[in-house]
Amino acid sequence: MRQLVYYVAVSLDGFIADPAGGFDAFLVEGDHAAVVLDEYADALPGHALTALGLTPPGTRFDTVIMGWNTLLPALGAGIASPYPHLRQWVASRRPRLVDPAISLTDDALATVRNLKRESGLDIWLCGGGQVAGALLPEIDRLVLKRNPVAFGSGVPLFGNAPYEARRFALTRARPFRSGVVVEEYAAA
Repeated sequence: MRQLVYYVAVSLDGFIADPAGGFDAFLVEGDHAAVVLDEYADALPGHALTALGLTPPGTRFDTVIMGWNTLLPALGAGIASPYPHLRQWVASRRPRLVDPAISLTDDALATVRNLKRESGLDIWLCGGGQVAGALLPEIDRLVLKRNPVAFGSGVPLFGNAPYEARRFALTRARPFRSGVVVEEYAAA
């Protein structure tokens, strides 16, 4: 069965973006970048793949789900379909005008449950925090690129999800000279 994988960069103090939604403080370059290129190239946006001369391997993800605020930076840069090599879902509480390659949902939880019943590769939860909080009951794996920076405030990893202790088991942790630690967890 397909799994929902929350693969995301995060600060030491658990934020996926700064208070304005920016993520420039996260390290892009460094020895940890090999993990991104070798293991998670399916999660690179189309324009990045083109710039790097890469073809998406199609081995890890075939679908991405994200919140509207996660899509906004791409739209602001004139990129209407940031992951053209993936089936794209955007969670939004209200109707939006989007590229025909993007499907909208006002019920991310029901959408993910339906997607998990289909055959295919895993589903990548790209962000943001509010969508991740809503999808927490369905997250099968976490892959956190923990960066050596503290934000103090910003967009929390799981938004403003209500308290409910959910256990995850650490399955792998890889520290890099860059200071980034790639942590992998499985839902317990």
